Amino acid sequence: MSAWFAQHRAALAAALRRLWSTPLNTLLSLLVIGIALTLPGFGYVALDNLRDLGNSATGVQQISLFMNLDASRKDVGEIENRLRQAATGKWHFVPKEEALKRMQASEGMAEIVASLPRNPLPDAFVIEPTNGEPEALEILRKEIAGWPKVAHVQLDSAWVKRFDAFLRLARLALWMLAAIFAAGLVAVTFNTIRLQVMAQAAEIEVARMIGATDAFIRRPFYYYGALQGALGGLLAAGLVFAALHLLGEPVGNLAALYGSSFALREPGPVEVAALAALGAFLGWIGAQLSVSLSLRKFD
Repeated sequence: MSAWFAQHRAALAAALRRLWSTPLNTLLSLLVIGIALTLPGFGYVALDNLRDLGNSATGVQQISLFMNLDASRKDVGEIENRLRQAATGKWHFVPKEEALKRMQASEGMAEIVASLPRNPLPDAFVIEPTNGEPEALEILRKEIAGWPKVAHVQLDSAWVKRFDAFLRLARLALWMLAAIFAAGLVAVTFNTIRLQVMAQAAEIEVARMIGATDAFIRRPFYYYGALQGALGGLLAAGLVFAALHLLGEPVGNLAALYGSSFALREPGPVEVAALAALGAFLGWIGAQLSVSLSLRKFD
């Protein structure tokens, strides 16, 4: 086992030396890989922020339950019990007196409200469901509509469905873009490793003559491709952070104009590690394909 670890340490050290020995070529390759991973990475973060923005928009995932005008406190208590048992999510009660005060405080409504013979507004509940999927919201709306003393249940399901359909389409487009750039990353690594194999053709011939196995010869190239891909992934994460930092203030100012405090969410450590791991995996695939084809010339 110690010999196995020693071989892998030696292969890793050889890969690092090769990266360091040609800094300009390494930098250019990392830039290509980083840009290839930045676009899908930034697209993923942008969609994630867009979903958060949609979830935080007022009323987008809220269900408004309006009671009958003749509903009593007992009827309101019955609805509260049903909401607790259903465990639908967060909710709060809006008494009709409070709704009337809000209406009276609105500009130009004070005189109109004062002229009314009685309060025309019903008691209401505002529900924020835990499950924001359009199908789940529609099922919940129909269930609540069947409860006693419920006059009307309002849900802007059409808006929610359109927004969800847009996110699905954008996610599909992102996967297609990611697949295209992943193929490009594999091609870049393939070509880089092929040049490495050609440059060390004499060393490979000598190594085979003294009994080196194919695994021993291939291993440094595999590490080279994986390291190059991982470093490119980390560079891509840095570019995504830089882009979000530049967009943070303009997006915050735009949100403030609409009375919101929305801020862009940056990728976490797990997402950065996933991007680096993806780069390493694609680099390893490119190295494996390149080495397998290139070493056939030495058979």
